[in-house]
Amino acid sequence: MTHGAHHRVELGFFPTPISALPRLSEALGGTRILIKRDDLTGLALGGNKVRKLEYLVGEALSLGCDCLITGGAAQSNHCRQTAAAAAARGLECHLALGGEAPALPGGNLLLDMFLGAKIHWSGEQRKGERIPSIEEELRSAGKRPYVIPYGGSNEIGALGFVEAVRELGAQLASMGEMPDAIVFPSSSGGTQAGLIVGAKVQGLRSALVGIAIDKGEAGDGPFADRVLELARETGASVAPGERFSSGDVILKNGYLGGGYGVVGDLERQAIRLMARTEGILLDPVYTGRAFGGLVDMVKNGEYGHGQTVLFWHTGGTPALFPYADSLI
Repeated sequence: MTHGAHHRVELGFFPTPISALPRLSEALGGTRILIKRDDLTGLALGGNKVRKLEYLVGEALSLGCDCLITGGAAQSNHCRQTAAAAAARGLECHLALGGEAPALPGGNLLLDMFLGAKIHWSGEQRKGERIPSIEEELRSAGKRPYVIPYGGSNEIGALGFVEAVRELGAQLASMGEMPDAIVFPSSSGGTQAGLIVGAKVQGLRSALVGIAIDKGEAGDGPFADRVLELARETGASVAPGERFSSGDVILKNGYLGGGYGVVGDLERQAIRLMARTEGILLDPVYTGRAFGGLVDMVKNGEYGHGQTVLFWHTGGTPALFPYADSLI
């Protein structure tokens, strides 16, 4: 087992705030909604991946690596934050991005370029499939690359969300709160796995409800199985006495719409509702879909008057701009 837990480096601003959303709660009929603002983590316009990167980059530096490699979609928030973390720690950054180079970069891609990342365009491959070949090229050139998986989701990255639950628990205790549920987007698995492990360690009683963002690809195993496997791998180092089962993985698969990054009415309405009631911006791929799922669950009576739900805002706001045509 890696010792990544011992190699954390500071990259973000923590703790991120928790606040109540009274106007939104009123608009939803009385279910009390809180929000955890990981869009305010600070690194290159923020986002939850900074939590994972503190451990991943920490390990990279401890191993004497001089460059980072990761991959994702062209508007990947994870890739933008990885590029920023690399710049902040004096490392090269190589990004395997799905798609082709656009005539005019915008959103996260524009920020990747500002941050000095080297872009490797990868066509249909948007989940880092080109990473091994890029790693081989860099090693052949005498570099010492460190590979960060898609979404930063391995047992090292997930440690960031084990720590996030400790942070959350202290905040909730000071507020005298214990939400009935915590709702968040779940895509590559590391956030949800870390939350599951952290909840066991901290004794957090809230239900952890992941909203699935991605339909997955042909040949992929069930995503819930991947989350459980990752929770067990993460728990082996920080909670060796704990046991994890499929019942720990609550995953809502009913909000996938047209697929990853395809904006529909659910996302459009959710983004507008949050913006117009609370002045908070969501993103079109992750938080817009996850919050749309939460709104639907409230309307369907899964959460009602007198209950409290915390929505974990994982960031991604720069992606609003390149999706403008789908959002208007």
